[in-house]
Amino acid sequence: MLQDPMDFEWSYWIEWGKERILWLLAGHLLVSLVSRLLVEKYKPWCLMVYGMAACWMLLGIKGFAVILLHAAISFAVAQFQLSLLTWLCSLILLSTLRIPAVEEAKRKWYDTENEYYLLVFTVSVRCLFCTSFSLEYCWHGPAQKSSHSFPWMLAYVFYYPMFHNGPLMNFDEFSKQMRRQEAFNLKTNLRILIVGIIRIFFWWCLAELMIHLMYIHALYSSAPPLEAASYWALGGLALAQVLFFYVKYLVLYGVPALLLQMDGLKPPALPCCVSLMHSFTKMWRSFDVGLHRFLVRYIYVPMGGSQSSLLGTLFSTALTFAFVSYWHGGQSYLWYWGALNWLGVIVENGIKRILSISRIQDLI
Repeated sequence: MLQDPMDFEWSYWIEWGKERILWLLAGHLLVSLVSRLLVEKYKPWCLMVYGMAACWMLLGIKGFAVILLHAAISFAVAQFQLSLLTWLCSLILLSTLRIPAVEEAKRKWYDTENEYYLLVFTVSVRCLFCTSFSLEYCWHGPAQKSSHSFPWMLAYVFYYPMFHNGPLMNFDEFSKQMRRQEAFNLKTNLRILIVGIIRIFFWWCLAELMIHLMYIHALYSSAPPLEAASYWALGGLALAQVLFFYVKYLVLYGVPALLLQMDGLKPPALPCCVSLMHSFTKMWRSFDVGLHRFLVRYIYVPMGGSQSSLLGTLFSTALTFAFVSYWHGGQSYLWYWGALNWLGVIVENGIKRILSISRIQDLI
């Protein structure tokens, strides 16, 4: 049976997974288990070296050099301990992904477009990791600098399970958990691994069934079927698409989350089912938990957040969604998407504030 080929993200990562990434993740798991059994103290450095080797193998020496250069520049700028300068550096590094001349030069490094896109996706996610480390470096005092050294930055940036597509974990969470040495129980870990593999295989089968039977994305790519459909059918298609998006990320985030558990780390919670959500705010908090924590800690709260005036809250929320739109690519449709999400969150929170007024509650 033919499958719907129109969901680029699913097809892309499944192809890479079958080709090389799953094997490299299995290698990471083996290195992690051996280091936890024999040299627990040096586990972060064993995993760092493995992540660097995996990066070199997949992206080549030039791709590896780009990521290492981004990390070195971010670390150098962080020495000034100025958050604004760190953010400026991060945005400039991110913007290099969108310079046509640089894009063309990087394309020539690889034989296929898929290899080039793997570099683009990896570098864009690494930008968030470099930003997290650099801002934590700016905010911590001299006594804590040893835990924010360049080797720790490399251990964080080249940690392989989250390397290509996330999920995102802020540096302080990663560092504290990676330093914590716990008793290793092979039997318990093996049980977690087997149960996790079964769950992920079930989600993958469900996603493949949706791709082979529902043709949601193919329908969306053609105007005539949409024009002929009733409003109820369009609503059903919209629901089917977001449900597929949910199942897809259970797989894409479920695999690295399982490996994080095997490494003794607590991964960000997997996405909540979209059918259980009825608010913009909950959607942003519980779908991509790692990204939400990043946005709140490094953009929303430093800009004032909910503790500032009404205008301050509007501005900090707008800045958060502007960054999300720019990081995802900055195309015009992404700015519209970001603006609509910002509007949804603002309206929702505004209504909550109005309903919290005692007179309104009495009236209700």
